[in-house]
Amino acid sequence: MNNSNISRIGVILYALVVGFFGISHFMNASGMSRVVPSFFHGGVFWVYLTGTALLLAAIAFLLGKQTKLAGILLAVFLLVIVLTIHLPAVLNAPDEPAWRVPLTNLVKDTGLAAGALMIAGNGSMAKA
Repeated sequence: MNNSNISRIGVILYALVVGFFGISHFMNASGMSRVVPSFFHGGVFWVYLTGTALLLAAIAFLLGKQTKLAGILLAVFLLVIVLTIHLPAVLNAPDEPAWRVPLTNLVKDTGLAAGALMIAGNGSMAKA
């Protein structure tokens, strides 16, 4: 198996994960709207918008179209989530059990942002 095929399998798996998170935004919109920062008015609107963005990024990766743009935008989005939602939740947690989940989400989304940047940097390898 050559590097191009290995990379393509990785992109497909990554896109499926991102797509899963996009779908989960629609399936649990009311629950997720509770963690939307108060300075973003509209709560559930932002959950639907970000779910749509995740699905569009996944589709771009699967189709091998606009992968550089999709990867960069996805990475920026994920890093904004890390800085505006997960990091404040970790820093404001009253005790260790309370920061375990937000810390896990912070690390997860940081890793997903890194993966999106790798796909953006290797856009030509993301195509079938």
